[in-house]
Amino acid sequence: MKHSSTPQTRRGRGPARRIGRSLALVLPVVMVLSGTLAVTRVNWSGDPSDSVLTASDASATGHRTSHSAAKAPQDILRDRLLTELHDENPGVALTHLQEAVNGKPSLARHCASIARALGRAAVRLHGPARAQSYARPVCDTSFASGVMAAHS
Repeated sequence: MKHSSTPQTRRGRGPARRIGRSLALVLPVVMVLSGTLAVTRVNWSGDPSDSVLTASDASATGHRTSHSAAKAPQDILRDRLLTELHDENPGVALTHLQEAVNGKPSLARHCASIARALGRAAVRLHGPARAQSYARPVCDTSFASGVMAAHS
């Protein structure tokens, strides 16, 4: 006795369907794990001395063992601005930071960490209230977050 006029097919038994189901189960797990590992490698403190070097990072920077090796441009800029902050005031250093980032856009990704370092140094030099008075919207208020971090 036939109930349907459509021919019967073998549903769910082909190799493509099995592979698809396997991927549907495995792929989300892989994506969650890789995302978790990526987040754990991010330097959330903003302090470059707290960063963790992986094997791939060590191969890129591991050959610079002497102190005479060239510094990265952002490190040179940070050192120069910290000197300006001590010699003049945080406002001058922040202005020069903004000018440096405008002149060399590749420094933009380091702007926030440099501004936070300037904020921490300003608190050590001038105290929290006076340091906060120099805050400007340079690098998304990172200077102010550096002041707050050093104050608390």
